[in-house]
Amino acid sequence: MVLKASGEPRSDDARDDSPRRGKGRPRTSDGATQSLAAILELVRQGAASTRQEIERESELGRAIVADRLATLTALGLVDESELGTASGGRAPRLVRFREQAARVLVATLDQTAIGIGLADLSGRLLMEHHEAMDLALGPAAVLDRLCAVFDWVLEKHLDGSTVWGIGISAPGPVPIADDSRFPAQTPAFLPAWDAFPFVESLIARYESPVWLRSSVETMTMGELKAGAGANLQNMLFIKVGKRIGAGIVFEGRLYRGAQGAAGLIGQLPVHAGGQGGTIETLAGSDYIEREGIAAASEGKSAYLADIVRRGGEITAIEVGQAAQMGDAAGMEIMSRAGHLLGHSVATLANMLNPALIVLSGSIVQTNDILLAAVRETVYGESHPMVTRDLRILRSQLGSSAGLVGAAMVVVDGLFDHATLRGWILNGSPLRHPEFAEAMTNAGQRTQAMGGGSETEPGNSRGAPDGARLS
Repeated sequence: MVLKASGEPRSDDARDDSPRRGKGRPRTSDGATQSLAAILELVRQGAASTRQEIERESELGRAIVADRLATLTALGLVDESELGTASGGRAPRLVRFREQAARVLVATLDQTAIGIGLADLSGRLLMEHHEAMDLALGPAAVLDRLCAVFDWVLEKHLDGSTVWGIGISAPGPVPIADDSRFPAQTPAFLPAWDAFPFVESLIARYESPVWLRSSVETMTMGELKAGAGANLQNMLFIKVGKRIGAGIVFEGRLYRGAQGAAGLIGQLPVHAGGQGGTIETLAGSDYIEREGIAAASEGKSAYLADIVRRGGEITAIEVGQAAQMGDAAGMEIMSRAGHLLGHSVATLANMLNPALIVLSGSIVQTNDILLAAVRETVYGESHPMVTRDLRILRSQLGSSAGLVGAAMVVVDGLFDHATLRGWILNGSPLRHPEFAEAMTNAGQRTQAMGGGSETEPGNSRGAPDGARLS
């Protein structure tokens, strides 16, 4: 597509300083690319919604703004069909980002389940599906099932759109391997998985870039985008389960650390009743389950003992339910775990001064006592300035947080300013030259390692039940 320069004032933005291209190919300037990207970002972020607002915020002339909007409209990235509210004259046309221009596939991988979703370019989930899946089956089996459900989602819900990216939320920290705009290699995120071309297979199969992040990071991003953390600049997210981790939002951005290992608070040492250990071993779900089993066998909890007597299994969830029902032993276990967790969270709160602390995980979602114990400890052990406006809440998104966050990771990657400048003139990130290189590298690695999904495209091997439309 050729950018028109007629009628534009002579400026760095309007000049064509680029080297001459081959015959028949469009010529454009780096300045034009920058202004296109800047205007799209103003519209996408909601900072400007009319031509007048774009002119004011971008400090570009009327002719340039008109030309760039015509280009963005032709590329299918913005829309001006809707009229705004008139204020003493003609109603202005609203400039809207076309969130439906493409789709994003997302997935969460937990130890015992997977979640699948489809999102638009704002990160909003259009549908989601969750099912049991044991990660211990290995990467080949997980990839095979993941692709089967992805294929079903695309067949039923894509509606002629194109997939621009795939976001995967995985258990455990995901290292920052390099500074590539489009990662093309599976990082060492799970034992034995780094030898399998998981990411490469998804790239080659769906011809879309793939971003992999830890579950704590994606859940943090989800809560920041669509949960209690919306519009906040500083937030602390705590995931409580077998593993305990933290997500840190600093000045509106997720802080990942030097290697992608920020927030591994489960290794923090704690002491309770003369016993020492880490926060995971003395406050995680394994500890709660172990204490619950002991309370049942020692006759301290009639509620939990009755579960055993009926042939049931005691997990941390059952202990939490016992506490909710007023069982004294269950309440003591959950309270003790909450206070120990609160000590570590208070340390982080005093250091980071967040506006909000969000607790998540099935234990927190189903139990008020642990949350109350964390609140009591954090408010009691933190500086008054830290707690003056501090809110401590449970997650509003639950199991959807990781899917929403995975979508936001993809959207942020696609519309990163430097990345956007590399594809905006072509109208699609799939035409970015660096993604073409990533595609080639992923294909070569997949073939060399002999991996990949056994499921052919379009073969869902049985449509999943219980998909939920958002």
